[in-house]
Amino acid sequence: MNLETLISLLGIYLFIAVGFGAKWTFKDKIDDRTITLLSVYFLQIFLTFWGLLKRPIDTELLLAPSVYLAITIISLLLMIPLSKLLFSDTKERSIATVAALIGNTGNLGIPLGIAMFGEQSVPYMTLINLVNVFVVYTIGVYYYSRGEFSVRASLMNILKLPVLWAAMVAITLNLIGYHPSEAVDKTLMMGAYASMTMQLVLFGIYLYGTKLGEISIRLSVWVSGTKFILIPALAWVVLGYVDMESSVKGMVFLELIVPLAVANVNLASLYNCAPRTMTIQVFITSVLFLGIAFILPLILKTF
Repeated sequence: MNLETLISLLGIYLFIAVGFGAKWTFKDKIDDRTITLLSVYFLQIFLTFWGLLKRPIDTELLLAPSVYLAITIISLLLMIPLSKLLFSDTKERSIATVAALIGNTGNLGIPLGIAMFGEQSVPYMTLINLVNVFVVYTIGVYYYSRGEFSVRASLMNILKLPVLWAAMVAITLNLIGYHPSEAVDKTLMMGAYASMTMQLVLFGIYLYGTKLGEISIRLSVWVSGTKFILIPALAWVVLGYVDMESSVKGMVFLELIVPLAVANVNLASLYNCAPRTMTIQVFITSVLFLGIAFILPLILKTF
């Protein structure tokens, strides 16, 4: 792992430490729920517009995100019956089903893509992150809602979130050729970076309140095993049958094995689906990924 990749990783963990330290210092003066609502309902709209209007969507680039989505859907279809078999608790079952599918493709994936493949990776990584946004706010919202809501209410929760509608508007603007002015782009960028930073700080805040006794060994083994064994193995098989440049295959593989996104914590908190349990899973996969990152360049060279 080169120095640039290491710095990218450490930058992510720095803001997590800020959230942890803030909660440790001010305790109940910091309201977790308020920060979650601010992030999900407001700041992530800026992130969505900024990301989707940054570059024109080129149809020639769509194969990589299409393969990413196909592997994600196949993984979901495998996990639905397995999670039902292994977990009786509704909230744990929701986490076991969907958590590993929602990776940190934006905050971590894009910087890592640039570090490993250069700036030519940005269009591919941006579109893969777009697909992940839709996975988060459709499949993710549905399953995290199912921890406490009915099927109908869970489906309605998908439609209530403004990020999904913002993404549709942004895609439409991109396709009709709209390019934000420099002033608009700077405004969107400020909101986007605020959103990314807020998500990482929120993760640190939830991490502070997590107790070792709350860790479910079985759930942790399942989520981490799914993230770093099942999904990579499936990706390896699928990518072997796809006709793409080896570097693009590497980009898809990288985005599939990045650790769990903080968005998991946001949604688990928003729908009361064991957010601290979810925080533990994000933390464990983040720590494990630090070790995997050292051999990742060797793995990607095999494509």
